[in-house]
Parts: sequence; C-alpha cells; structure tokens
Amino acid sequence: MLMPKRVKHRKQFRGSMSGRALRGNTISNGEYGLIALDPCWIKSNQIEAARVAMTRYIKRGGKVWIKIFPDKPVTTKPAETRMGSGKGSTEYWVAVVRPGRVMFEIAGVTEEVAKEALRLAMHKLPCRCKIASKAELEGGDKSES
Repeated sequence: MLMPKRVKHRKQFRGSMSGRALRGNTISNGEYGLIALDPCWIKSNQIEAARVAMTRYIKRGGKVWIKIFPDKPVTTKPAETRMGSGKGSTEYWVAVVRPGRVMFEIAGVTEEVAKEALRLAMHKLPCRCKIASKAELEGGDKSES
C-alpha cells in the first residue's frame, strides 16, 4: 500500500477540493493518460487496484506511470464513541485529486490496448474520469489560449 515513509505532522485538517488542478494537468511521460473530471479523495488501495488492473491487461508490456501519491492521512474515531476526547487515529491515506489532474499515464502499447487498460483502471476509481492522448491534450491547450 502506498503511504509516506515519514510525515511532519501525524494528523491533518480535511482541506478544500475546490477549483481545478493547477499542476499535474499535462501528460508528461506517456502517450495516453487518465484525467479526473470530479474532485475526490483517492485511497491508496484504489490506486493500487487501478495499477494492478492496467498492468494485468497490458501483460507487463509497455510502461505505466502513477502521477498521484496518497500523502494525506484520514482519521476516524471508533464506532459508538462519545463526542470529545480528541481526534481519532489515522485509518488510511488519500491523494487529493482536483478536476483536470492526470492520474495515470501509459506508453509502449497500441492505442486500443492503452485505452482499454485505462478504461479498466477507471472502474476502480471513485470519480468520473476521461481518457486522453498527449496529442489531444496539447492540441486542446493551444486552441484555448
């Protein structure tokens, strides 16, 4: 499971997921990418499930990049606990994803295989996503400017 080796603070506030992704919104390594359309928290086990689905489908051919990392701790208090007595203990780690963020990239396989692998990964994630190629994303940026 993905999680940081060390953190400065064990517990964090929940934070805000408003707005679009300012960084990580271009396909930099691969040829095809999976882009988030909704803001969400993605757990470390969901990232791992998506990675396994992609690598299984491409039969370890090509290369997969994971562009998000779960560095935010999420705490919960035990069931049937009264109010007060501090914050709960860390249960799992999440990556904060805003719309427009490229989460996974893939290269070294044909377009059909890449799109099917990303489609399988999409079903493992809790937010709406779209599959884009590097050419589509770069072409889209130029027409908007």
